[in-house]
Amino acid sequence: MSTAILTGQPVPGSSIEGDLRSLGFDVRIATDASDAETILAQAPGDQRVAVVDARFVGHVHALRLGLTDPRFPLAAVPGAVTAQPAGRQALTRAVARENSAGGGTVVAVDSLADRIVTALDDDGADVHRPELGSLVAEVPADPQARNEARQSVAAVDDEAVRLKSAVKSRDGFFTTFCISPYSRYLARWCARRGLTPNQVTTASLLTALIAAGCAATGTRGGFIAAGVLLLASFVLDCTDGQLARYSLQYSTLGAWLDATFDRAKEYAYYAGLALGAARGGDDVWALALGAMVLQTCRHVVDFSFNEANHDATANTSPTAALSDKLDSVGWTVWVRRMIVLPIGERWAMIAVLTAATTPRITFYALLIGCAFAATYTTAGRVLRSLTRKAQRTDRAAQALADLADSGPLASLVGRVTRARIGAPLLVALAGTAVLAVSLFSGVTWAPVVGAVVYTITAGQALYRPLKGTLDWLVPPLLRAAEYGTVLVLAAQADVNGALPAAFGLVGAVAYHHYDTVYRIRGNAGAPPAWLVRAVGGHEGRTLLVTVLAAALSASQFKVALTVLAVAVAVVVLLESIRFWVSSGAPAVHDEGEPA
Repeated sequence: MSTAILTGQPVPGSSIEGDLRSLGFDVRIATDASDAETILAQAPGDQRVAVVDARFVGHVHALRLGLTDPRFPLAAVPGAVTAQPAGRQALTRAVARENSAGGGTVVAVDSLADRIVTALDDDGADVHRPELGSLVAEVPADPQARNEARQSVAAVDDEAVRLKSAVKSRDGFFTTFCISPYSRYLARWCARRGLTPNQVTTASLLTALIAAGCAATGTRGGFIAAGVLLLASFVLDCTDGQLARYSLQYSTLGAWLDATFDRAKEYAYYAGLALGAARGGDDVWALALGAMVLQTCRHVVDFSFNEANHDATANTSPTAALSDKLDSVGWTVWVRRMIVLPIGERWAMIAVLTAATTPRITFYALLIGCAFAATYTTAGRVLRSLTRKAQRTDRAAQALADLADSGPLASLVGRVTRARIGAPLLVALAGTAVLAVSLFSGVTWAPVVGAVVYTITAGQALYRPLKGTLDWLVPPLLRAAEYGTVLVLAAQADVNGALPAAFGLVGAVAYHHYDTVYRIRGNAGAPPAWLVRAVGGHEGRTLLVTVLAAALSASQFKVALTVLAVAVAVVVLLESIRFWVSSGAPAVHDEGEPA
């Protein structure tokens, strides 16, 4: 159990002890700073400890935000400070300093907790201070101030604030107005029954998989059930994040589930639609794979741009200023959020079209909508990059290189070739263009030659840091080249099962790329080099697929794609699961990617 050290003069009628116990703390009373230091030393080192002023007046949720969020080693609100095991040493030093400076006593006017926070700041410790908004957290100095603070507490509905803060401040139109108004109450219902966000996330996944199974039946009743269940899955998908924010239940395992299950649910549903269409005599596997390729590449554009500008200096541009101006007009905000087809709007469209039309029409609408959204967002980011005067950092360049996912062949080319062809983006564009032309040439071994050229240009594109104005386009370009190669060659094989096998291969590789993104966002670095080598890198896989297509018959190529898909999936999943359930994995939650 966590330990809360209550310091200072107790206040008659104060609820602070009960509030702390309701938050899971074992409350210990310290008569002075020396006593507080003693209790701190006795508290188990593997548990959270907090120092709280006995005169604290405020909302319970303010204490919850300040003292129980598991994501931060050190955190504080006025009158209270807490440390997890990772921040325990810094807190111990600060308490010892204040004890020494105060001669072992607590000055009645001052708050020991606040003085400890000041000492932590002086030591350069990173102390998280949550945004409290209308919530109250004070240490009144006299009875009149205490009464005023209590009146302020009574004037604000603690539970209403907690429910409101459980919902993302920035979300899509459909999610904001059609889901969150009631899903927040579902999140509270789950919290009161002891359910965890991970359990709700798993329920969302299972619901989506059942929806995919219904779609795979190919019947009208199955399609209607699939649409309804897909919307139910999305409600649960919103609920898990709201439950995590409502009850502050963040975990590394939850981060992994949250970061990957959305894509797994959506792409499994695509596969279910394709299977259902096949039962009705309509082969839409190429459309399903195209939708997955487009959606994944679109996400990589978002991730690459954000990483390239994560810590850029002089991060301004006329385009960004125009965007901010448009955001000041209410209706334009929602229009702009809707036209990028975020997950809420996209899943609602898929669900309605599944129930009312056919899988082919559903995929046509999805491809058109995602293509427009991708064009709109990419064009805006290109304009921002061209008009922005920014100096990109080494960290940004390294993140882009990691997102590129280049394997041993590209690395070898980069080491042995001395002539530098040109700018990274232009080189990558040239290699991708050669590969694209070779795929449609009609000559059996032409794609292999194109893949060799692509491999050489991929190595050349990364010979120097990706700090150019548009170098953030290199990773999504490489993704499009690899995924597109698998799609085209599987379609050209023209044999039953080739496109489903290609769907599985692209899905496994896309998982690896999403996994890379979330590790980088969590400041945990890219996947280990051995993993990238084991799965070949983007250029190695592209070259291998072209060789297999040229050397094998269509039926053999289908089998080879299936084997490759299984091998890649097993390797990347096992390593990913090991990482995300380890104690060193970052608690990353998908709060900022509405797509």
